[in-house]
Amino acid sequence: MTPTLVRQHLPHSGAAPQVDQWARARDWAEIQERMLVPLHEAVYERLEVGSSTRLLGLGCGSGLALLTAAARGASVTGVQAHAPERLALARERLLPAVRGRRARAGARLTDGEPTDVDDMASAAYNLVTAFEPVGCAADDSEGLTEALAVAGPLVGRGVPVVLTGWGPPERCATSSVLRVAAKLADPLRGTGSWRPARRDDLEEVAQRAGLRPDGSGRVACPFGYADVDNAVRGLLSTGLFDAAVAATDPDQVDKEVREALHPYKRRDGTVWMPNVFRYLIARTA
Repeated sequence: MTPTLVRQHLPHSGAAPQVDQWARARDWAEIQERMLVPLHEAVYERLEVGSSTRLLGLGCGSGLALLTAAARGASVTGVQAHAPERLALARERLLPAVRGRRARAGARLTDGEPTDVDDMASAAYNLVTAFEPVGCAADDSEGLTEALAVAGPLVGRGVPVVLTGWGPPERCATSSVLRVAAKLADPLRGTGSWRPARRDDLEEVAQRAGLRPDGSGRVACPFGYADVDNAVRGLLSTGLFDAAVAATDPDQVDKEVREALHPYKRRDGTVWMPNVFRYLIARTA
């Protein structure tokens, strides 16, 4: 699974955009990832995450959600495939012998899929999270569905699994900016570019993965940036604009994203976009 706010899919045709993956990972970790902290906190509060929690985080990225859970006393394991740069940043945050800091107790990280976690059976996870929001790009849940299908039997019956997604487009100001990706990616649309979130996106993922829905909620997650440059870096770090870059060029994408951000620029130069995200709590069969 890929580690982005809106999952990263390169087009099947056209040249892949050349990007500095380390710089992008830093932009994600330092700018964009924090936008979902209210979502993480709302889920952890509802499920009473604490010292008795043994959490398996699918698509953990650079580890901020795991760090938040660990700060509440949880033992955390993160799984991330195909994103070594972000996983390296997660290790900086959670594991020992990095800049002389102590490791978070019970923290583990795995480069790969759920089946690659060492000694999975003895871990007895009682919570699975997938904090990469789905429902904003074509086929963005395929990898998640596969990972959930694998993880479900490994964690036992009745374990809560948290799925997250974008809220209704009319309640997500960022949707107007993400439409730039769809417009510029044409005729490659449908291979990773933006599309409006649907009401039942999360329920469809749960059904395909054999999970039983058991509650849901919505959380306000405004995207706030220090300035337009900061906003562009954060949004491009999601990977959703890669198809647009491949279909046009980086300068064109940069220009149009900046124009789309203009209505959300405040007098002090900051950028503020209200958004709503959904979460679904489902349980393993």
